[in-house]
Amino acid sequence: MVGAVTGLFAVIYSAFSLTMYYTGRTAIYDLGIFYQAVKSYSEFKPGYSIAKGLHNFGVADFSVLGDHWSPIDALLAPLIWIHDDPRDLLVAQAVLFALAIPFIWSFTRTALGGGRKGTIGAYCVSLAYGISWPIAGAAAFNFHEVAFAPVLMAITLERLQKGKLKTALAAMVVLLLVKEDMGFFLAGIGLCLIITRAIDIPRQRLIGVAMIVIGVAYSAAAIYVFIPAMGGRADYYWAYRSLGPNAPAAVRRIVTDPLYAAGQLFTPRLKLHTELELFAPFLFLSLLSPYTLPAIPLILERFLNSKFPNWTTNTFHYNAYLVVPIALGAVDGAVRLDKWLTWGWRSTTRQGTRARKAGDWAVGKIAPLITVLFLATAIAFLPFFGWWQMLHPSFFHRNAVATAEAHAASLIPPGVVVETTGNVGPFLLTRDTVEVWDCYGDTAVTAPWIVANDKTQQFGFFHASKQQARITWLKKLGYTVVWYDKPTGYMVLRAPATLPSPLPAVVPAKTAC
Repeated sequence: MVGAVTGLFAVIYSAFSLTMYYTGRTAIYDLGIFYQAVKSYSEFKPGYSIAKGLHNFGVADFSVLGDHWSPIDALLAPLIWIHDDPRDLLVAQAVLFALAIPFIWSFTRTALGGGRKGTIGAYCVSLAYGISWPIAGAAAFNFHEVAFAPVLMAITLERLQKGKLKTALAAMVVLLLVKEDMGFFLAGIGLCLIITRAIDIPRQRLIGVAMIVIGVAYSAAAIYVFIPAMGGRADYYWAYRSLGPNAPAAVRRIVTDPLYAAGQLFTPRLKLHTELELFAPFLFLSLLSPYTLPAIPLILERFLNSKFPNWTTNTFHYNAYLVVPIALGAVDGAVRLDKWLTWGWRSTTRQGTRARKAGDWAVGKIAPLITVLFLATAIAFLPFFGWWQMLHPSFFHRNAVATAEAHAASLIPPGVVVETTGNVGPFLLTRDTVEVWDCYGDTAVTAPWIVANDKTQQFGFFHASKQQARITWLKKLGYTVVWYDKPTGYMVLRAPATLPSPLPAVVPAKTAC
């Protein structure tokens, strides 16, 4: 039965993501970037993405390993050998998200003591994970390396629960390849081993200390050694200027002024909203369990930042790194609450056998009932997040904008370099070299074809007026408009046989975006 549930969610996730692709709701950032990187791995190259390289670093042959340390994406290269299409990544992500379900089911059933009540509770928690809004947010936003995280985290925690250290360690080693900050998750596991009594492993606390040291050292090495070695910058994602200009300064500020640092976790208020939404579906019972500790370093990493608002919203893919430890921590928290309430009832009840029998009846039944509430709460959250779209027929149809985007893509010949707006890019990835149309520098002169828009703000610009200025400059270079859709503002431009030299002045880069 659990296999059927897993398969069902894999199908639902796939249908959702493929519909997003068909209706023009995927983009070069980030589906295009990951497709180009995996395509590069399939050719035994180090994960090059021309879209990422030119837009962010001004380098065409840029390895995504210089952006994030995510070598695990290379495991998807065989998909390109079998069927070369960016949609392969969307289906792979759907399957990987679903594969966490058997381990969530097993963890929950064991925690609840097995039997019928344990089985029912396990299905409730598995379904609550399956329809959870963090997974919906990730599935709705292209493909990311986060696809590997839920299943590996679920394996790690489920194996640790059962005292299977070797398989847990194997899962953790693979998890370190997902992203540079997964070492912090490993450190959180170590802290969990140090303080919990629920896990029975020889030399548990010594192993926990070793995990903390190795986890922090690994993340430091990934950020300050591996990423720069691949052409990136260690400080590219430093987002903690409110705490200090670098990691040592930030640590000093946290230690010397913990109240100020704590305040950063809730400023602006959007952070608090997201934090509450992470724990509310599981009734905040995660806060009672050491199994939630592995998520704490990742929560601090995200919500202490003062630079990237995307990190702290309830959209995008960032919350999918957290849902498994929060869900399993809530299961353990429910079991602990069950025991505390039972103990409290027995220690305070002195009214006779009827009251004691009522208390005995409740033993072991509170936690399974709470798992039903987990599922009910997850269902209550559905109308506010991505999955709800699937109940509306319009979700499965292209609107006027998506139709224009698809038509623009159809006008680009195969085998060319094309600079394009974000949502058109995925339609061209398998047959063209796709770059981002933006206002950073003059990379447009390398693209004989351009898909632009003069009405709606596009990724790479801060205002449509800047797009219009860019189009005017392209026309000065001799680009001609091959096709234009006035209602949506989409157009296809083609370069002249030769470009003028010297080039006319372009609107100053970056300041004009």
